[in-house]
Amino acid sequence: MKNGNGAEKREKRSFSSENEHKAENDARPRDDLIVGRNAVKEALKAGRPADSLLVQRGERTGAVLPIIAECREKGVIVKEVDRKKLDFMCGHANHQGVILIAAAHKYATVDDILRRAEEKGEPPFLVICDSLEDPHNLGAIIRTAECCGAHGVIIPERRSVSLSGIVGKTSAGALEYVPVARVTNLNAVIKELKAKNIWVIAADMDGTPYRQADLSGAVALVIGSEGNGVSRLVKENCDMTVSIPMRGRINSLNASVAAAVLMFETASRR
Repeated sequence: MKNGNGAEKREKRSFSSENEHKAENDARPRDDLIVGRNAVKEALKAGRPADSLLVQRGERTGAVLPIIAECREKGVIVKEVDRKKLDFMCGHANHQGVILIAAAHKYATVDDILRRAEEKGEPPFLVICDSLEDPHNLGAIIRTAECCGAHGVIIPERRSVSLSGIVGKTSAGALEYVPVARVTNLNAVIKELKAKNIWVIAADMDGTPYRQADLSGAVALVIGSEGNGVSRLVKENCDMTVSIPMRGRINSLNASVAAAVLMFETASRR
């Protein structure tokens, strides 16, 4: 009993120490943030790849409006947030109401990805990520896409993780070789791909076992979000759904693991 209590106390101290260390890390300013009006203007002028611009809610002074306009012109998402969020993100530095979140890499277009396949003389092989939320999953998918010869990855502009520093690190350098396109309307893009005779296939637990599906030729694999899978409308717009048979008691795989299984199976059919 005494030893048990002692072990319990040691465990609690260790857990507390880990929490303190995590809180300390979370409080450190991120290295993908560009803070302040002049710094943001210079970053945009230099063509720095940007993911989004955070603007303090209600901030519409003359100096901020040109920054917002330039971001929208460049396709950078503009979001209004509370001042407290800006203060926390930059460690209470003088942000002047604006923070630019830099992207780990410049975004490509869907046409860039299709052109890449054409230049290689290969049928297009794409991966579409439907509202992934975990940057580690997106980074792992990009890494696998590079390893199995996929021509590119497509992500939606809204309700999705973007090309953050974590994604770049998790991709282990693959982000330098795999173009990632960010689109405003995933369903519209899926329809355009189908019009180009690209077979769009969604991963879904109720689909056809993937070994029985035709994954050869021009293919776009759709991987759903961690919690909800492929959204209803996206699934309806796909040509078919495929599943990965489960033999254990757990009925689903991590999104990046499921993507890896299907990507390498597709690569083996090409």
